[in-house]
Amino acid sequence: MLKEFINEAFIDFSKPDNFKKQTDAIDKVYSEFGKEYDLIIDGQDIKAAEKIYSFNPSSKKEIIGVFQKASEKEAEKAMQAALKRFESWRFFSTRERAAILLRAANIMRKRRFELNATMIFEVGKNWLEADGDTAEAIDFLEFYAREALRYNSDQPLTHYQGEQNELKYIPLGVGVVIPPWNFPLAILCGMTSAAVVTGNTVVLKPSSDAPLIAYKFMEVMQEAGIPDGVINYLTGPGAIAGNYLVGHPKTRFIAFTGSKPVGLGIVELAGKSQPEQIWIKRVIAEMGGKDFIIVDKDTDLADAATGIVAAAYGFQGQKCSACSRLIVVKEAYDELIKLIADKVAKIKIGPTRDYENYLGPVINGSAYKSILDYVNIGKNEGKLVFGGKEAELSKDGYFIEPTVFADIDPKARIAQEEIFGPVLAITKARDFDHAIEIANNTEFGLTGAVYTRNREKLARAKKLLHTGNLYLNRKCTGALVGVHPFGGFNMSGTDSKAGGRDYLGLFLQAKSISEKL
Repeated sequence: MLKEFINEAFIDFSKPDNFKKQTDAIDKVYSEFGKEYDLIIDGQDIKAAEKIYSFNPSSKKEIIGVFQKASEKEAEKAMQAALKRFESWRFFSTRERAAILLRAANIMRKRRFELNATMIFEVGKNWLEADGDTAEAIDFLEFYAREALRYNSDQPLTHYQGEQNELKYIPLGVGVVIPPWNFPLAILCGMTSAAVVTGNTVVLKPSSDAPLIAYKFMEVMQEAGIPDGVINYLTGPGAIAGNYLVGHPKTRFIAFTGSKPVGLGIVELAGKSQPEQIWIKRVIAEMGGKDFIIVDKDTDLADAATGIVAAAYGFQGQKCSACSRLIVVKEAYDELIKLIADKVAKIKIGPTRDYENYLGPVINGSAYKSILDYVNIGKNEGKLVFGGKEAELSKDGYFIEPTVFADIDPKARIAQEEIFGPVLAITKARDFDHAIEIANNTEFGLTGAVYTRNREKLARAKKLLHTGNLYLNRKCTGALVGVHPFGGFNMSGTDSKAGGRDYLGLFLQAKSISEKL
């Protein structure tokens, strides 16, 4: 009998033993820079003719690893392996599949410091952000194992005399899983484990900015006993997944987390029926956000400032849930800006292998340029309060100062477009109702937060703010599996509610069976 699910505790790095273990793991991962890693198809290590490289964004000339650049040939091989394995995997008992996830969770616990270190280097997460990512991956494994057993239990149906009726959830088939680089273990693990614990097989195409942590996920799953061909690891250009595999007639579903443009392209291509395709492909899409925090006059402004800075600049603002819009009623506006500026000025920037560095690099050169372009746009759209340029370390890595803009019009570009970097746009509202109006005035609807002590205003916020995850008197980032089912409205995706009790149903189809007695 499984114990009730509880969230994985975070590591306390103030304890010298934990600090040393993480430092040792960082040194070990660093010593392995430059190694080559193969594709994994049907359990076999496979090389491709061309290679791709994973670089350290803190030191952009350092090659973390060499990976295979899969072509359509390898993609087709992975698809065929997944199709073949599905015919047996779908009939494994749910208990057997759940047991694999639970073993994988225990293996991740044993390798936790190594997994953290990999993300510290590969995507520039600081120690706390990296450990949160690993803890969330463990949570997904534990939670979805339990959820699979719940979905497999007897489903309640209305009794009808003279018939025996039942409802069974069965898997869909072969899915293409396309995770992002910003939560390269947690989201990858969540989407993939949800797919396989429900009896599907997967072609996994990790981000080219984070292939090493995906490879280590594969090692964990193999050690946990996942059969060959259930998960097939395919590195290479995005078009391999975004075009060839999404368009493949045998693809049954696509689980995607990433940007709005890529997500919409997947939805469009998946909606076009291909020759020999006999189903409507299902798309599970988590896309972008332009997330807000509203601050009312009747609140603890110092507490609000702490939450805002954490939500805006945690992991360099590279979260779909990050606070990129701050909407402040006029009475609190000037004081709150001063509090935020004071906190932002104390943020330490640098390579995240060093614990004391809170703000690391942005992910790559393309993001670096795009974010700085938005910073320049912001200088023409409002008042620069802090930051506004590349950091001193930018000659070595992709470091950008935490940037604060005030007096931003709600319809300005930096208030409407997803920047995905350490940039905060602050807008003044006439009153609380005007703040709600501003908050709802985007095409996105992922996360948002409200700070106020006024219960009537909180009640209005609950009714009127159109966002998938709404937080009251706390920051808008940091969703926990099982606690805050995660997914957004509008152009933020299909409101998949990852880490919630509805999520596994997206990877299943219900079969109604009736027998006359």
